[in-house]
Amino acid sequence: MTEIKLKRLSGFRCELSNSLGKTAIIDGSKSIGGTEDGLRPMELLLMGLAGCSGFDVLSILQKGRQDVRDFEVTVKGERAETVPAVFTRILVHYEVSGPVELAKLERAVSLSLEKYCSVSAMLGKTAKIESTCAVRPG
Repeated sequence: MTEIKLKRLSGFRCELSNSLGKTAIIDGSKSIGGTEDGLRPMELLLMGLAGCSGFDVLSILQKGRQDVRDFEVTVKGERAETVPAVFTRILVHYEVSGPVELAKLERAVSLSLEKYCSVSAMLGKTAKIESTCAVRPG
């Protein structure tokens, strides 16, 4: 079982920690009394998607003997205008550099988002997840 602890530091500024002692700082928006001195909880969800799917894609490309020299994932999310303001549309862009075949990158992304990534499976319950890919020379 995964365990995360939240400890309030001041106002809405809190420290999150995992069982290994790794931490992240979150904070609320100024509109609710926060200082915006940390990540927002909904941003953490998009970061989780980038990390989960990114690890999948890198692993699949490595197993396919693709020479990935640089790798970036950009995630953008649109939220509902009513409470709860869940994500309704998420755009994920994968960009690699190196001698990587675009078709193999697209297949890796598809496998990640449709089969392997637990975060995408959860977020996909409320959001339409779309993806794009690009290969840069180098």
